[in-house]
Amino acid sequence: MPLTAEQIAHFLKSVHPYDALPAAVLDSISARIEVRALAKGKTVFRHGDPLPGLFIIHEGQIEITDENGVVVSHLSLRNSFGERGLLRGGKAASSARTEADSVLLMLPADLFQDLCATHEVVARFFDRARAPRPQQESLATSTVDALMARNPETCALDTSVQEAARQMRERGISSLCVTDGNALKGIVTLRDLSGKVVAEALPASTPVSQIMTPGPITLSPGDIGSDVLHTMMERHIGHIPITEGGRLVGMVTRTDMTRYQAVNSAELVSAVARASDAGEMAKVTAEIPRLLAQLVAGGNRHEVVTRLITDIADTATRRLLALAEAKLGPPPVPYLWLACGSQGRQEQTGVSDQDNCLMLDDSVSEADMAYFAALAKFVSDGLDACGYFYCPGDMMATNPRWCQPVRIWREYFAGWIAKPNPEAQMLASVMFDLRPIGGAFDLFEDLQAETLRAASANSIFVAHMISNSLKHTPPLGLLRGFATIRSGEHRNTLDLKHNGVVPVVDLARIYALQGQLTEVNTRARLKAAEAAGVLSPSGARDLLDAYDLIAETRLEHQVAQVRQGKEPDNYLAPSDLSDFERSHLRDAFVVVKTMQSAVGHGKGMLG
Repeated sequence: MPLTAEQIAHFLKSVHPYDALPAAVLDSISARIEVRALAKGKTVFRHGDPLPGLFIIHEGQIEITDENGVVVSHLSLRNSFGERGLLRGGKAASSARTEADSVLLMLPADLFQDLCATHEVVARFFDRARAPRPQQESLATSTVDALMARNPETCALDTSVQEAARQMRERGISSLCVTDGNALKGIVTLRDLSGKVVAEALPASTPVSQIMTPGPITLSPGDIGSDVLHTMMERHIGHIPITEGGRLVGMVTRTDMTRYQAVNSAELVSAVARASDAGEMAKVTAEIPRLLAQLVAGGNRHEVVTRLITDIADTATRRLLALAEAKLGPPPVPYLWLACGSQGRQEQTGVSDQDNCLMLDDSVSEADMAYFAALAKFVSDGLDACGYFYCPGDMMATNPRWCQPVRIWREYFAGWIAKPNPEAQMLASVMFDLRPIGGAFDLFEDLQAETLRAASANSIFVAHMISNSLKHTPPLGLLRGFATIRSGEHRNTLDLKHNGVVPVVDLARIYALQGQLTEVNTRARLKAAEAAGVLSPSGARDLLDAYDLIAETRLEHQVAQVRQGKEPDNYLAPSDLSDFERSHLRDAFVVVKTMQSAVGHGKGMLG
């Protein structure tokens, strides 16, 4: 028996977002809906087909598969499907087939588009992008490009200190960038003139090259303002040159920062940088959960929040390295401390372990290793005291395996690439997220580039890495539900780290490997993969939207725990979410699973 318009309207009143529409609008929709009755096993549409409209399940069950035939979802009563294709050019982005005798309501494509354009509740429901938070104008969310003074004053290496002083006086500035052609060689400040020239009674003809700070710390226009403030606080400097592609494009000073208010994270960085021991540092890092809550409440996006949180860990690491050297004496050879895991990717949240390693100059002797073992223990113990607990897998510099000269690290990477057994895949995955924290950064530069070239050129290794990356799967269950943890302490919850964020982290790492991309941060990798053509624009947009929603859901869960006086974790009960939030989170997981399927079938790009 066919459904009447009245019956359709009555049904739609039980389906969101139609339940929020005025009665007159609902009646007009119901009059235009087409009813389709399909037997079990019938195809509704195939991937790439033009879509006549949006389908809503009145009775029955639908199986959704991606372009590779992989099942990504099972839908039942009141679920809708086809919206992604309608919003992406009108062609089906998946295939749909009945798993039981079904009755479907088909909302014509033009009517669907009109509803999205005229009713915010409909547009919001079908827009799978994360709803933007209200942003506060703050240093944390401002780019350096908006803060810096452009075309900074410069002088040559042979400029006299008297001439440099004259330039600063005439222009009312406190520093000059010292350049050789287009290359930045150093920076000279009023402090240098008073402390090194006047105090030492140097002649006025002394070239600035003798008193400047050579190879100054620089940032790029795309960095955020808090990067500037944190660097200033930690390094005790007041001027930072801004470079782009090796070219000097601007300068940021302390004066430029005074109008901005994001000082909370900077204050923690400053306190950590001045701490006299790990115990004093721990009192500062204990404030991280409160900072996390403030940053999220302030409307900051997840990638900004995790970057600011990671900055504190970076500063703590460098301060502990300095304290270790003060205790143990200067290092016998150059070394580099690197972070991997969430710290390496600059994605730390309210709960983090430590993953790190040491690379040593190849001139290191066996006798020198005792020094670095002591340094590693000092720093790792200090990080543990600060709340960055020891890595359960012993992926730390205290493990002799991960405290080695660069030549051994080259052998490690070469061996993992040549023989990608399960352990090699796991270790390579971890080590591809390495980021230098303190020491001689040049020890890593050539190694990173060499490893990316060798790894991307080995198709067998890449295939194994792809296989390894697919071991973490989104928590999708049958019939529009979630696959929650079945037993133990976290029963009936979703692991938003290992089954939420990590699958996207793994995908981004694969794209970086395929494109030989040096970015380590997950979001930066996805954007770089799009720019390099490894990932299509629509695929990048979908995956970024999915990642943003999952990552921000995780942060909001942790903030809710902090406000309740609990230790933050990654385990979310679906019952804590609204129907709207559950629907969007599940759709984000479907996107991730679809992208995993595309990579698994050798299709890195999703249209």
